[in-house]
Amino acid sequence: MNYKNVFREIISEIIDDQMKPTMKYYAFDWDDNLMYMPTKIYLKDEDDKVVGMSTEDFAEYRTEVGKEPFEYEGHTIVGFDDNPFRDFNVLGDKGFLRDAMKAPTGPAWSDFVEAVNNGSIFAIVTARGHTPSILKSAIYNLIKRNKHGLSEKELVKNLRKYRELADEDDLTDDELVRSYLDMNKYHPVSFGQGSAANPEQLKVDAMKEFMTYVQNLSRRLQEKAFMKNKISNYFIPYIGFSDDDLRNVQAMKRHFDDESGLDIYHTGGGKKTKF
Repeated sequence: MNYKNVFREIISEIIDDQMKPTMKYYAFDWDDNLMYMPTKIYLKDEDDKVVGMSTEDFAEYRTEVGKEPFEYEGHTIVGFDDNPFRDFNVLGDKGFLRDAMKAPTGPAWSDFVEAVNNGSIFAIVTARGHTPSILKSAIYNLIKRNKHGLSEKELVKNLRKYRELADEDDLTDDELVRSYLDMNKYHPVSFGQGSAANPEQLKVDAMKEFMTYVQNLSRRLQEKAFMKNKISNYFIPYIGFSDDDLRNVQAMKRHFDDESGLDIYHTGGGKKTKF
């Protein structure tokens, strides 16, 4: 046996495996997954008083509101207030920008930092109904201020690597950041229409759209890389989705099987577990 040839074959296989980049994509719920926002949902008690409920508590109680009275923080809740999600739609756009800069981070934040700093493509899939560009602006502000581990310098460094691979024109650092954010997807699923109280199907629809988008991106990047002799095989799209609301996670699991390339994580209670 020629051990030198065997060794060369082993090394060749290792190198070949390393030349098969797995393109990692991310999809994130916002509230209590990326950040613990102070925004409240407004309910009514039996004395017709307005009661604010946190998004974390609403994930637990949302199927009970309006069906029969229940106790919550010393109040007997009988239903929703008028326009209960007023701070979660376009009326609350400015508040969202303000709150995102000071809110504590949630259980999936480290994954978000990984996605952004590496220049990976991501989607925000939230029950909120803000103007989509507001979500993008909030993330831009977080990056520019290097909040909670986000690094504009690291992002720009990795974006320049991608642009070299794709043989695209050079841009300034800020133009790179803005161009990158334009490539990501922002799905406040109750924007314009839809219910923030029951967003499960809307989130599934948004995920279907995002999966099609990243599959096309991977194919295009593979073609460019192949033409430049950078690789000789396919980029493999891998997508991870996280949400703190168990009902949303269950809906995703029902609609996407294990062969879809989607890994689903539940982050309820502040802990991230694969579902």
